[in-house]
Amino acid sequence: MWPWCGRGAVGSDSRSPVTATRSWDGAAERQVAKKEDLVKAFGTDDQTEICKMILSKGELQVSDKERQTQLEQMFRDIATIVADKCVNPETKRPYTVILIERAMKDIHYSVKPHKSTKQQALEVIRQLKETMQIERAHMRLRFILPAKEGKKLKEKLKPLIKVIENEDFHEQLEIVCLIDPGCFREIDELIQSETKGKGTLEVLSLKDVEEGDEKLE
Repeated sequence: MWPWCGRGAVGSDSRSPVTATRSWDGAAERQVAKKEDLVKAFGTDDQTEICKMILSKGELQVSDKERQTQLEQMFRDIATIVADKCVNPETKRPYTVILIERAMKDIHYSVKPHKSTKQQALEVIRQLKETMQIERAHMRLRFILPAKEGKKLKEKLKPLIKVIENEDFHEQLEIVCLIDPGCFREIDELIQSETKGKGTLEVLSLKDVEEGDEKLE
């Protein structure tokens, strides 16, 4: 049951006038709540008193159906984030949202309503790695480092680099590479601190992906 009431210029004062009162059993269907349901939920069927309770406590009761709808939406949002961020590491092709949703159901992932969808997406990625080929799509970067610090800094950057695609060393060291997006900030801070602002970091692509969607057999 979703109690609802309309009001005029109502502030924090519970004595402010309520211009319209009505309790609805399901906000979407807008069906008037039954008397017995109101008594069960609020201890009274007095519409005005119920509105005062809602206005003073600032809380609404959400029905099981509405709560389930919210959880389903969060489930889809999480799957969308995962599909947007990840690829099959062997083919570099992205997975569709439908495939990610199916994989999440296979591992019996349970949505946590009080945790952000982004945090849960990262959690889902970690869990899916145990059952399928999936990882965050790599970022492609270009470093240009001063010759003096270049070789020494390269050794410090190596553990943070997935693949070095191109390396050129003349008056300065230039590297094109792929990294895990989670390492970007650490790499940027390392280059800036070690070169005292003389090194540069350029993002060539946010996601290194191939055309077409990945399919699960």
